Amino acid sequence: MIVIEHCAVATVDGAGTEHADGHIVVSGDRIVAVGPGTYAGDSGVTRVDGTGCLATPGLVNTHHHLYQWATRGLAQQEILFGWLTELYPIWARLDAGVVHAAASAGLAQLALSGCTTSTDHHYVFPRQGGDLLAAEIAAAAAVGLRFHPCRGSMDLSVKDGGLPPDSVVEDTDAALAATKEAIDRFHDPSPGAMVRIAVAPCSPFSVTPRLMREAAGLARAEGVRLHTHLAETVEEEAYCRKVHNCTPVEYAESLGWLGGDVWLAHAVHLDASAIAKLGASGTGVAHCPSSNGRLGAGIAPVRDLLDARVPVGLGVDGAASQEAGQLGSELRQALYSARLRGGPAALTARESLALGTIGGARCLGRDDELGSLEPGKLADIALWSLDGLGHAGIEDPVAALVFGPPAPLRLLLVGGRAVVQDGVMSTVDEPTLAAALSAAARQLQESP
Repeated sequence: MIVIEHCAVATVDGAGTEHADGHIVVSGDRIVAVGPGTYAGDSGVTRVDGTGCLATPGLVNTHHHLYQWATRGLAQQEILFGWLTELYPIWARLDAGVVHAAASAGLAQLALSGCTTSTDHHYVFPRQGGDLLAAEIAAAAAVGLRFHPCRGSMDLSVKDGGLPPDSVVEDTDAALAATKEAIDRFHDPSPGAMVRIAVAPCSPFSVTPRLMREAAGLARAEGVRLHTHLAETVEEEAYCRKVHNCTPVEYAESLGWLGGDVWLAHAVHLDASAIAKLGASGTGVAHCPSSNGRLGAGIAPVRDLLDARVPVGLGVDGAASQEAGQLGSELRQALYSARLRGGPAALTARESLALGTIGGARCLGRDDELGSLEPGKLADIALWSLDGLGHAGIEDPVAALVFGPPAPLRLLLVGGRAVVQDGVMSTVDEPTLAAALSAAARQLQESP
């Protein structure tokens, strides 16, 4: 057993239980006890001194594009459509080696920022690229994070009225078949699973209605979740109104894409009717504040979504539109964005922490196992050091974590296994990952 003690504990449970000086007991991959004071049990346990630290659930990343770690820093002044147009030809040269290097670096960066579970939305599959999904799943296994890769797809190229070039789209039937194969090969529905697959056609402007509709049917027949981009920009809304004569949320609804098994990336441009539809259907939202800011997409109505009982989690989004790749700092970004839109009472520090933990777990359908520190849940735990210069004097540890600078990790456990210790990866070598990523980026960007 592992006992973490002498630390502040924010459980993020339904009652908002916190302990100013508490402990957490881990046996195997599960939490078996959480409480105040020092653990008085077996002297043979491994004890972790959390003095000066805050323990929280591990963060849950609900939206990412890991391959983009190889194309950071490009299209710096573009809106989404221009940014995609510049990057699609580069992404058409992706192969399994590049994807493995990018995913390894991106997942390690997430771990170093307190993330224990991450999704990835991979939707670019060049014909000669190799087994890209397997490459990123192998990277996640090496880094040690719980992983929910979303098998994406695009079948609507520019010649048919979409945005992507022909070189990065798939045939509709081939995309559906490959998605089914990904579920059969990799999806693990068992309790405590490290890998689960979701079905994820890319967006209204890169996917045909047929693929959207049949992908939803496939996901529900296989018992997996659904994910896509929606309502990210005003340009997307204009596209939907012009092509489909409706808003993005109305379009999704018409295709069977609202429900408790769906979560949507961004959801920035929503009217009251759209928010009500998401709330009534239980459809989740992956809020990506830094990426939305980088691309000038707008500020999602997070307060309104929460008030409508929409499950809302946090997403880093692709590293080509959020070059830092850190989930921990999104806690502050989410709070600031909400307050820019709705004033200083729009979101509290604890609500922001909930977005990054239990909110994300709800989006992924895993709030029975993840997202809070409670007996019986998986031992995915972040122990943040708050005793340094950057956090000194902030008496409220949750406020210190959210309002303060990025906090270093004393310890990050995934299923009871140490992935980060004293701010350093325990599972992979960071300089090796950085060198491999640099080489992959050069290969991708310098290729003819």
